[in-house]
Amino acid sequence: MTESLEAIRYTADVVVTTTDGHVLLIERGWEPFKGQWALPGGYVDPGETSRAAAARELAEEASVYAAPEELTQVGVFDQPHRDPRGRFVTVAYQLTVISGLPIKAGDDATRAEWWPLSDLPPLAFDHADIIRAAVAASH
Repeated sequence: MTESLEAIRYTADVVVTTTDGHVLLIERGWEPFKGQWALPGGYVDPGETSRAAAARELAEEASVYAAPEELTQVGVFDQPHRDPRGRFVTVAYQLTVISGLPIKAGDDATRAEWWPLSDLPPLAFDHADIIRAAVAASH
């Protein structure tokens, strides 16, 4: 019997919502989905927890600084075809902040904006599903 090993990449994403019903999205500056809106997130580095990676990516991509323990886990998203580059498993986290928190795009993001949860643009990957899960879990 021969086994085929699938390379699995480990990532973390963050759903940051405001007390008045907005969500933080970044415009992707790279492929896949370059120019589309997505949640802040990225690779979990060696020796790093997904929670620590989520906090780091949030700071790097949107200049929002949170301690890892402030992030609440939403769930694991591991559908086989959620990313066109291959198999990506992400752990999603949620953070609620006050409205008007300043944000600034950095690292891999070309823009960062607050979007009303009731009027989201088309989103990259399965990020609409992740946002729905985070909103459902926080109510």
